Amino acid sequence: MSLFEQIYANLIKGGAWLTILNGLWATVRISALSLLLGTLLGALICAMRMSRITPLRWLAKAYIAVLRGSPVLMLLMLMYYVVLARSPLDAEYVAVIAFGLNVSAHIAELMRSALSAADKGQAEAARTLGFSRLAAFRLVTLPQAARIAKPVYQSTIINLIQWTSVVGYVTITDLTRVINNISARTMQPLFMIVTGMLLYLGLAYIVYGLFVLSSRRKKRRKGGEAA
Repeated sequence: MSLFEQIYANLIKGGAWLTILNGLWATVRISALSLLLGTLLGALICAMRMSRITPLRWLAKAYIAVLRGSPVLMLLMLMYYVVLARSPLDAEYVAVIAFGLNVSAHIAELMRSALSAADKGQAEAARTLGFSRLAAFRLVTLPQAARIAKPVYQSTIINLIQWTSVVGYVTITDLTRVINNISARTMQPLFMIVTGMLLYLGLAYIVYGLFVLSSRRKKRRKGGEAA
């Protein structure tokens, strides 16, 4: 079978491309919502982790240790088949909760490390100039921590997109499940697996491109302010 015949049989015939787009959109949707939930929850866990209240610190440490050490698939199946088994929530929302919990532990530790690595001398200098503790944190410490955390946060997003490839285990028709279904129908797994890998690679490079554009915009803004 020629390449064009394979493309038609796997990507066009019977509206296969629409099915692939729907699966791709499901992957993007779950990843984006999980990242939003994980970032917000991660900030809260980070605040607990750095709190002066000992019980909160220990609770945050236990949370991070358990979730970072647990396989994502096991957590997803636990949430879907046990914890939320009788919940009216759609499977996608259960997946968002599971991935959000998992990624929040990684982001909490990432935030803590970045905040700890920020130059405390600059924050102290801001306080001596009359800045409040909150203003010094927002204007001095937080931007530094964001720059430090940015590369690892980017990798976390890409890892999250890859982790979502297991949602088919809880009946969600995502990109990976669509690829498997089409492979079973056409009996051409190699072509579809390569297609799936290219699509996931494309998502990763979109994330990379967004971070690059963000960095360039900040550099241009700083250049304009300096001029």
